[in-house]
Amino acid sequence: MRKKIVAGNWKMNLTFEEGQQLTSEIVQMYKDEAIQDVTVVLNPPYPHLYAVNKLVGDLVGIAVGAQNCSDKEGGAYTGEVSAKILASFGVSYVILGHSERREYFKEDHALLATKVNQALSHGLTPIFCCGESLEIREAGTQEETVKAQLTASLFHLSPEEFAKVVIAYEPIWAIGTGKTASADQAQEMHAALRAHLASKYGADLAAQTSLLYGGSANPGNAKELFGKPDVDGGLIGGASLKSRDFIEIIKSF
Repeated sequence: MRKKIVAGNWKMNLTFEEGQQLTSEIVQMYKDEAIQDVTVVLNPPYPHLYAVNKLVGDLVGIAVGAQNCSDKEGGAYTGEVSAKILASFGVSYVILGHSERREYFKEDHALLATKVNQALSHGLTPIFCCGESLEIREAGTQEETVKAQLTASLFHLSPEEFAKVVIAYEPIWAIGTGKTASADQAQEMHAALRAHLASKYGADLAAQTSLLYGGSANPGNAKELFGKPDVDGGLIGGASLKSRDFIEIIKSF
């Protein structure tokens, strides 16, 4: 059984007080509504991590993740945060290769491979993002593009290392645009990615890998998306900033 995961990416949103309020609401709803068998990951901006982790406490089922980490172990890198530092805060997941990091900060395959190594070396679970632009989708080369991203940044890992990675597919054209890939489109890409993983790591390990959908999932479409055989959850953006919406997405399983 592969893990069902719903991860909330807050991006660069919420003041400290707003983050505390949102976390408190999510934690209370999670308890009150007896949610089970879904791993929830809260990914706030760095300054929130310690406080969010304290609010989550030892609650089974909710984990805390970061939105990025440095490719360096430590040293004179002003403004950077290492995987080692994140681990010392009790962080257990880290988002890597998000389309915004690739586009705005020009993160390439080699850099992301190094970040994956750093995360794994300090016990963090990478949520590795991959996806295609509208231009690539319209050209019909989306599968080749996304497979190449996985190959370049993950296929150096041993099977034991790769088993600790979660993958999030982001149709970039559906992020923050109001557009959403259909459930069938999501399933088609997830199935292609799982087959690609099987070509490298074998069918068993590919079948155990959680593949999340990261393209504007919401309470209205999550049930259909999560009902597809190769969609194991979601990486949620805007809807993760509203506690009731986020909980409803989690309950869509």
